[in-house]
Amino acid sequence: MSLQEQFGKDVLLTGWGHSRFGKLTEETLESLILQVATEAIANSGIEPGQIDEIYLGQFNSGMMPLAFPSSLALQVSHDLANVPATRVENACASGSAAFQQGTKSLLAGTAKTVLVIGAEKMTHAGADVVGAGLLGADYDMAGKASTTGFTGLFAEVAKHYGKRYGAGNLGDVLGSIAAKNHRNGVDNPYAQLRKDLGEEFCRTVSDKNPMVADPLRRTDCSPVSDGAAAVVLSTSPTGGATSPVRLAGFGHANDFFPASRRDPVAFNATRVSWQRALEMAGIGLEGLDFAEVHDCFTIAELLMYEAMGLTEPGQGAQAIEEGWVYKDGKLPINVSGGLKAKGHPVGATGVSQHVIAAMQLTGTAGGMQLANPRRAAVQNMGGVGIANYVSVLEAV
Repeated sequence: MSLQEQFGKDVLLTGWGHSRFGKLTEETLESLILQVATEAIANSGIEPGQIDEIYLGQFNSGMMPLAFPSSLALQVSHDLANVPATRVENACASGSAAFQQGTKSLLAGTAKTVLVIGAEKMTHAGADVVGAGLLGADYDMAGKASTTGFTGLFAEVAKHYGKRYGAGNLGDVLGSIAAKNHRNGVDNPYAQLRKDLGEEFCRTVSDKNPMVADPLRRTDCSPVSDGAAAVVLSTSPTGGATSPVRLAGFGHANDFFPASRRDPVAFNATRVSWQRALEMAGIGLEGLDFAEVHDCFTIAELLMYEAMGLTEPGQGAQAIEEGWVYKDGKLPINVSGGLKAKGHPVGATGVSQHVIAAMQLTGTAGGMQLANPRRAAVQNMGGVGIANYVSVLEAV
């Protein structure tokens, strides 16, 4: 049973906007929000006054002084005066959290058209501020000093994975994932890192690719980024510049916060979010043509192969070694370059993933374009497998 069959109405992505990701010194959080909101509204073919509600995904966590940005999008037009606007925060999944809140407003019947924005400004802050802010998303490390930050947390995940499954070639597998995503990022005009680094470079520790937290090298880590993305959600087509994209299903699951309450490599709540989204969409994994997943670190993408059911636990390497997840494979993963190459302005990431998927499904992805994809999944995660969101999108 699809979302439309379950709730008796459609949720359509009818317009979208996306900024470049990177170190955007000339931009502010405000200018990024206004840029993508204006673009999404224009792309959808509606007037600003037709928007019933606004959701803004932003993590912040002390990375910038302005902590109350929900009304910034109203500056797009005087016609947005008095429109309800809410900031949504769920760590690095804030963008998808905002997307699902907008979806639920449509399904509840309290809105017919919702503007969802994801935005983050990070690069102006010092490395210590960014590191402390991101560690605020970890129960055990919040407020504590760390030389490796969130990289250290995912390095521990990689170590547990190696011990459990005896993955002697884990470093090479992670290097292959990094090289794939850097190669894909070359074709993404929004991406922060647009250089094909090659497998040898990504697999090798060097002066230009140092070990950040063993076994994760610099190329295993997504960069600190600025950026924004926006999407208009509607219950019916709006006559926009492109065909709409349908939300076929969605899932959300949270895991326990303390690390002691979780299996370090199972990512159980991530698995449940996939199951819920696919069940609502009425499909199996074989029904997908591609997926954009949360590769904040390469070990996270490897674990996604297993959590989504592409491989059995401990066998994620098979997906990269046999080419399943490349652009010409049976399930391309992170054709955009993923967080690894596209960049990871944390509050913007989930919305960006939905926009990139919508572009693919409408044949407007330019150099990233796959051959006639009809259905896609988006997976966004906050913390070390804590807050998990999956959407299934399909061409109309």
